[in-house]
Amino acid sequence: MNPILNQVGTIFIPVSNLVEARDWYCDIIGLPKDGEILFEHLYVLPMNGTNIVLDSKIFSKDVVYKVPAFHLNTNNIKEAYTYMKMKNVDLITEIEHNHWFNFKDPDGNILMVCQC
Repeated sequence: MNPILNQVGTIFIPVSNLVEARDWYCDIIGLPKDGEILFEHLYVLPMNGTNIVLDSKIFSKDVVYKVPAFHLNTNNIKEAYTYMKMKNVDLITEIEHNHWFNFKDPDGNILMVCQC
């Protein structure tokens, strides 16, 4: 029996300013900004499935995601792209193959939205 489970527990994103990052992520994902900041450097975004943890303690410009380590799901890629454009998110690709696009968070982490 393998003691390592085939599950992802959480995903950490390095952020320079925890409060600003919390507000930005909660805004684009549509979550309330009322969760507790843990240990003065962690904020858990309560996702459906694997959670995302914003962590200001691990931030440096050298450790931001230069390629997407995961993607956020959507049921409508065109609607998602228009929504992110309306939010003035730094979109770094157009919709590719009618399936996905990449964007940057305020710290320069590259993330993806994908219609699966």
